[in-house]
Amino acid sequence: MAKLRASLHSRVHKWIDKVGFSLNSQSSKDNVTTKHYFFETFNLIEKEKQDDPAKSKYLCFDVYGEKIPVRSLLDLQSAFFDNLSKLK
Repeated sequence: MAKLRASLHSRVHKWIDKVGFSLNSQSSKDNVTTKHYFFETFNLIEKEKQDDPAKSKYLCFDVYGEKIPVRSLLDLQSAFFDNLSKLK
């Protein structure tokens, strides 16, 4: 399971870089770094333990501000493209 989580972390970050997300803010507290990424109207929050990035947790928000937990890259991509389709 740890290998799957590590690969999720790397796949999410590769995808974020390809799409062109911007890092809006970053803060650290109690060995947990919280990063806020955005692209147009789509927001993504990442909470990463400094000693174990493989256990990062992701949360994104849809057009209406509803929380969407991200358990896979497909969850993230689906929420992202759904968000973009509602902008038109």
